[in-house]
Amino acid sequence: MFAVVVAWLALVAVTVAAVLFGQTARAGRRGRRSGRRRLGLLLSLSGPWLVLLAAVGAGALTGRWLAAAAGGVVAVVVVALLGLVLAPH
Repeated sequence: MFAVVVAWLALVAVTVAAVLFGQTARAGRRGRRSGRRRLGLLLSLSGPWLVLLAAVGAGALTGRWLAAAAGGVVAVVVVALLGLVLAPH
């Protein structure tokens, strides 16, 4: 039980860190944004929260809360990196 709580707290911490990191992409240069850059901003700002919600749903559906939290951490990192690649500043 303790490991599950720690895993979910880690997922929330990684999600908040990814969202704050994504805010720097929004603070970049202004002007016309390409579709690729817009997608990168969407992934950087909303993607981590959507992954968190998906992890909660996966945990609720399967009952495997620890595995859902671990997969959520990996997915948040992947989404944040993908947003960075698509919308570098």
